[in-house]
Amino acid sequence: MVKPKIYADFHNADSEGRLRLNCVGTVEDLARQQVELREGLLLTLYSDDLDAQGQLDELLVDGCVSFSEEEHCWVASIDWAAIHHVSDDEGAPATAQKGDDKRFENELRHL
Repeated sequence: MVKPKIYADFHNADSEGRLRLNCVGTVEDLARQQVELREGLLLTLYSDDLDAQGQLDELLVDGCVSFSEEEHCWVASIDWAAIHHVSDDEGAPATAQKGDDKRFENELRHL
């Protein structure tokens, strides 16, 4: 079974190192793909990044969803050491989804 690929802000982690799944890009991806978060759901999470030539080369990591009572939001537990670029997967080119360029531009404005 293919895990849904959902945007996540890798800078939006809680004190336990779990990614909060509450940013605009995450909510948009969940709605567009009609994914309902639930305990134990496995996702592939991505965040925008650039390669050395300035081309889109997303960061990817698998995560497991849970609800954080402390944070009052859905979070995903990830292995931070497993984060990798799309281009690391057998030299495959980065895959962009509709809206990625605009979301990436918005993220850069906030840095």
